[in-house]
Amino acid sequence: MNKKFLKNIIFLLFINLLIKPFWILGVDRAVQNLVGDTSYGLYLAISQFSYLFYILLDLGLTNFNNRNIAQNNQLLSKHFVGISQAKILLTILYFLVIFIIGWLIGYRGEQLKLLAIVGFNQVLLSFILYVRSNISALLLFKTDSILSVLDRVLMILICSFLLWSGFVPRADFNIYSYIYAQTVSYVITLIIAVAIVLRHTGKLTIRINIPFVIMIIKKSLPYALLVLLMSFYNRLEPVLIERILPDDIAASQAGVYARAWRLFDAGNNISYLFSVILLPLFAAIIKEKEDLQGLVKQSFSIMLSMTCIIAVLCIFYSHNFMEIMYPEQNNEEASTILKILMGSFVSISVTYIFGTLLTANGNLKYLNIVAACGVVINISLNFLFIPHFKAVGAAFTSLSVQFITCVIQFLIAKKVFNLRLGGGFWIRLFIFLAAISAITYLSTTLTLNWWASFGIAAGACVIIAFVTKMLDYKEIKDLLLSSMQNLKK
Repeated sequence: MNKKFLKNIIFLLFINLLIKPFWILGVDRAVQNLVGDTSYGLYLAISQFSYLFYILLDLGLTNFNNRNIAQNNQLLSKHFVGISQAKILLTILYFLVIFIIGWLIGYRGEQLKLLAIVGFNQVLLSFILYVRSNISALLLFKTDSILSVLDRVLMILICSFLLWSGFVPRADFNIYSYIYAQTVSYVITLIIAVAIVLRHTGKLTIRINIPFVIMIIKKSLPYALLVLLMSFYNRLEPVLIERILPDDIAASQAGVYARAWRLFDAGNNISYLFSVILLPLFAAIIKEKEDLQGLVKQSFSIMLSMTCIIAVLCIFYSHNFMEIMYPEQNNEEASTILKILMGSFVSISVTYIFGTLLTANGNLKYLNIVAACGVVINISLNFLFIPHFKAVGAAFTSLSVQFITCVIQFLIAKKVFNLRLGGGFWIRLFIFLAAISAITYLSTTLTLNWWASFGIAAGACVIIAFVTKMLDYKEIKDLLLSSMQNLKK
């Protein structure tokens, strides 16, 4: 059984690490290069705006359903209908909110049209995630893993055909082609997911159960508030760049930010997968009242090692990455933004450790307070920095907010769980950071092709991580085995 769960974990990680980075760094990047910074920047700003209110489409229903159906499979038929009805009502609320707020902040004409299509895509994605929660609750892990990337695979196929087949003139490809490709991919994925669930529900009884809907929403509100606040301070920058700056540069500056943000997003996907594994693991240990010290230290060390290596490499080779990804652009500004966002990447990755730990322990009040402070700081700093420093100012805001919330969450978790990492850990961390920074800098002075220098630096950084004991093979193996055992439970 352990081997089965190990295979499921490896399969999930493998297909996500294979498909999603290829989508972000391959197809998505190619689309921006073709349609231009202005067009893509407007799309990114509106897409991020629509995502700010994504939690209104769910309010924690997906998580509630996953836990409940996993424990009570016989309730699938009843809950599938009831929660689907709730999500339809939430869809109406979602569209009312995004259009009213969009209008208030100045969206008109083309912007509202884009918002309608992008918002519809968010609705489809929300339903996909809900339907998938039923599939994973039925322990169909491999099926759920395939569905988790199916929409991206379909988008890759459709966009690749439109971009490179020659069947469609490249001049006819615009941002709407890209958005509609997403719509088609989401619709196909949703149909397949629903068909799989219907095979297990038996006969469906359709009835409106308002008390049931209200009960679930009440239970989900603290979690929903947390996600809403975190969405604001994690994704607000492109929206504010496009809204604050003058019309003649607003969308193009959002596009410049998007170039650097794409690598940040790819790295963030890797860190997020790590937190997905940790949540049930933390929850199980807390429930059994076992000692958390070792696991937290292990996961913190692994996360810091992984993210710091990625960040340092991206900082010293930022210009090379921007040049190879956007060869026809002036990448000085995007390169600077990437360097700053890599600091944000390390900070947000650390919050996946301590935020997940506090979530598993039910400390949502603390997390909501921290997130609310993050929103206030984010908005304040963006209105201060963006008018003067444009997209670079937004990157500085991201770095500041992520670092502050990261430190606060660490301190809260340290107090709540009486965590003791020890002075030796911080000394090893300092030596590790100094060593990988020095070796990566030296690699840039080599008279080699930059890819060769980069490869040497990357290999040396990994070796340094093991030499300084920031990474330990036995600890990584133990973490995977613990994950499997708790998934089995």
